[in-house]
Amino acid sequence: MTDTPPYQLTTIRLRLTAALAAALLPVLALGAFQATIDFQNAGRELRQNLTFSAERSAAVARARMESADILLRTLAPGAVGFQCAQRLGEVIERIPGYRNLIRFDRQGRVVCSASTAPADPDRASRDWFRQLAAGRSLAITRDPGPTYASEPAVLAAARATAPDGAFDGAVVAVIALSSLQPRMNDPSLPRGAEVGLAEKTGRYITVTNSRAFPQLPLDWRAQVTDRGSLVWFGEDSSGQPRVYSAAPLVGDEVYVVLSAPSPGVWSWARLNPLTSIALPLLTFLFALIAVSLAADRVVVRWIVYLQRIATLYARGRFSVRPVQAEQMPPEIRELAETLEDMADAIVIRDASLREALAQKDDLMREIHHRVKNNLQVISSLLSLQQRALSDPAAKLAMGDMRQRIGALALIYRALYQGPDLKRVDLQVFLEELTAQLVSADAVAGRLVSTEIQVQQLIIEPDRLAPLALFAVEAINNAQKHAFDRRGGVLRVALTIRGDEAELSIADDGAAADESLVAPGVGRTLMIAFARQLNGQAVFVRNAAGGVTASLAFPTSTPNRRRPPGAAQAAA
Repeated sequence: MTDTPPYQLTTIRLRLTAALAAALLPVLALGAFQATIDFQNAGRELRQNLTFSAERSAAVARARMESADILLRTLAPGAVGFQCAQRLGEVIERIPGYRNLIRFDRQGRVVCSASTAPADPDRASRDWFRQLAAGRSLAITRDPGPTYASEPAVLAAARATAPDGAFDGAVVAVIALSSLQPRMNDPSLPRGAEVGLAEKTGRYITVTNSRAFPQLPLDWRAQVTDRGSLVWFGEDSSGQPRVYSAAPLVGDEVYVVLSAPSPGVWSWARLNPLTSIALPLLTFLFALIAVSLAADRVVVRWIVYLQRIATLYARGRFSVRPVQAEQMPPEIRELAETLEDMADAIVIRDASLREALAQKDDLMREIHHRVKNNLQVISSLLSLQQRALSDPAAKLAMGDMRQRIGALALIYRALYQGPDLKRVDLQVFLEELTAQLVSADAVAGRLVSTEIQVQQLIIEPDRLAPLALFAVEAINNAQKHAFDRRGGVLRVALTIRGDEAELSIADDGAAADESLVAPGVGRTLMIAFARQLNGQAVFVRNAAGGVTASLAFPTSTPNRRRPPGAAQAAA
């Protein structure tokens, strides 16, 4: 059982979080949509408020400009005639803020004026004059050319026309800037606001504080024309953030510009729309965090706990019980109870299987015991038959058969007496087999001493049988040919070299050279037994003059099939 990483997309925590996110997403989208509308409304309201405040502050200037337009249009037809200068002088005495009234002909020459008018040979080529000549009804400028008054003033010029409608010059009013100064005591003005008037060219006519007004944006007139007014944010000459508003004051000739301190990011005008999206967003985040924590505390924590219990069950520790199940939610508690019932069922099944295996082992031991007893009975019957025989060759063959049956009986005795019914300790088995065969030879009066050097090797019964019969044939040959009537030394050794083991049985008799290669029943059986083990049998003369029969075989059962000849020899 593997732990599920917390970042995997299939976890319960992330699935619940994703489900809640999908449920709250429309609320968040609605909040964002509402915030967008609020921002637009706030911008529109800010533009309207600033424009209204600027227009109220410049109401006097607007009134003077509009009255100047009406006055000049009224004076234009009669500004030329008898006592022209006197009549214009009476007008400027009655209207405060006017410094001069002048009538120019179509070439820009002075026809009549209330007071002295400056000479200007280039007047006809001035922008304001050319605009009037081109058909414009009113032109207002801060830079008319020469100085028209002893104090800062603005020039307002109206187009004069002949009876046939042709351009006939201009009537100009020189208005002091002091009379156009916006009022700063208007309660509708924002705190710290400054107001200015600007020409259509972007040049300021008059301002209440020149440091509060930077240059106007490049496309400000186009935006004012499209929207009716313009609001933008910038910095004044001292680097302080301010908000600006521009709106037309007199047609498209004069514009009022308002400069006020910027409300900043944390102003209520901005926080109010932000709350439309901030509050749903915070609710969205808090809900996700709450669901994640709740899923961890209510579900994931107990699933991890049950996962640890299941891991212990997988290791066979079924005595462990989910003791904290009472604190779990009912659904998970049912899962814990089911897991506990499963553990109890496994314990009962394991106990039943162990009992069945124990019965099986007992039966197998009883079978091995009976097979061993039956083999001993057969060996006893062969012994009786051997005694009744008179032919020495027949007696010898009967004795060889008894030794082979005794070796098989010893295998079954080792199986039912050993701790494992499927494996036999080869070291103990070879010692017992050698002792059994040599003791039988000692009864015949031949004294044979044994030297056994066997390394420990656990082997399966199927491979033990050909190995034991090989040892029986080798020891039997030594008893017949090397120890006959004289005795000797029998050496039995088992050496393990990695994945291969070698069994060697040596005597100290005097063997002839032809005996090493002479065929016989015993030699044939030994080669067949070696093939059954996928090994090799070798017969050589040793240093003592006797014969050493060696069997080299793999210590583990090979996967390859045995050669067909080995099966036939074994049969």
